[in-house]
Amino acid sequence: MLVKQISVFLENKSGRLAEVTKTLRNNAIDIRALYIADTTEYGILRMIVDQPEAAQAALAENGFTVSSTSVIAVAIPDQPGTLDHALEILSAHAISVDYLYAYVGRASSDAIVVIRVEDPQTALEKLEQSGIRVLSSKEVYGT
Repeated sequence: MLVKQISVFLENKSGRLAEVTKTLRNNAIDIRALYIADTTEYGILRMIVDQPEAAQAALAENGFTVSSTSVIAVAIPDQPGTLDHALEILSAHAISVDYLYAYVGRASSDAIVVIRVEDPQTALEKLEQSGIRVLSSKEVYGT
């Protein structure tokens, strides 16, 4: 169960992020989670949205450089050590994490952790075999 993440290349200048959110608002697309990695000249905005295909199309139509990436979303109970457990599973199987970010889900008190790995199918298999709750796209997008 992979989830689509939208990545947008942004020049690091005033108003660019607002242009992205306005485009999404104008197309009735809801942001579930976002993360920005930046340098002095540019940033990469990574988002989980409720309509990833529509978001990618709308952003591209409005001149943004946009791509889609498959990521894994897992539910992690809000208790010490639960994220560590999931990461140990990946580490034990030599699956390196490119990046991750988290947000609180709407339907439970669990944190939702979005993980980008080089080999998502193997990561999914190992996490599920270890009892980690991997979320479906429907659960993540809320649709």
